Amino acid sequence: MEDQLLCCEVDSIRRAYQDVNLLNDRVLNTMLKAEENYLPSPNYFKCVQKEIVPKMRKIVATWMLEVCEEQKCEEEVFPLAMNYLDRFLSVEATRKTRLQLLGATCMFLASKMKETVPLTAEKLCIYTDNSVHPGELLQMELLVLNKLKWDLASVTPHDFIDHFLSKLEIYPTTKQILRKHAQTFVALCATDVNFIASPPSMVAAGSVVAAVQGLYLKSHDASLSSQNLTNFLSQVIRSDPDCLRSCQEQIESLLESSLRRLSSTAAPRKPNVWTRTWTCPAPPQMSETSTSEMTDQGVV
Repeated sequence: MEDQLLCCEVDSIRRAYQDVNLLNDRVLNTMLKAEENYLPSPNYFKCVQKEIVPKMRKIVATWMLEVCEEQKCEEEVFPLAMNYLDRFLSVEATRKTRLQLLGATCMFLASKMKETVPLTAEKLCIYTDNSVHPGELLQMELLVLNKLKWDLASVTPHDFIDHFLSKLEIYPTTKQILRKHAQTFVALCATDVNFIASPPSMVAAGSVVAAVQGLYLKSHDASLSSQNLTNFLSQVIRSDPDCLRSCQEQIESLLESSLRRLSSTAAPRKPNVWTRTWTCPAPPQMSETSTSEMTDQGVV
């Protein structure tokens, strides 16, 4: 009986074991060379976009993150979707009224790349309060694919985290906690425009250092001190230690400001849709902030 109950609690999605051969230096060096090919233009707000401003991107990114969290998407989905969004906006002027459609489309594509069971067009349309229809999303999908030249295998900060952690002499349980914290920082960075121009390896390394400092692991191992870890990872990613230290400080500052904003805007939760009215029933976990700000900005 106990065995039967245990079987019922096992995740129905079959996952392969991590292949340690994918964590060797040859793979890491290949990723470091490839990451430059997937960097969006850092100044597309000035040079390409006429209606969209950084604040609108922040609101869209927050909405996308909340959708991914509620749908329990793989950790890679959100950073990959944001990479698609930024690369598209770097080459194609987009009306602000189509920004939510673009965000939904990028999640649609990223989930196809990373999820065992990807998000459906119909489900994503529900999260837009049906302001977007499945047919529109599929048409937008083709446009995004063409503008990205069908190159969707982007290198994201998430891809580097396991490489960095494999080089640290820490317990497996501690490594799991570090990975979770670093993934959280990576997702947070993806919502902020200041990290658009940062190479994924830099964001990942900064997130790992910030996670180590936040967990106070430096007190147990001198090699995990801020200076030693920063110097070590900067050599791994072939970067200047000061640049990595600056990235880490940016991440910590972003975390502090996000926590302050959350504490100051604490309010009753409202439906998890980006909606003009509150007539459409939906899962009850999305913040009111994304909805009201999006309406104010005229993006829906």
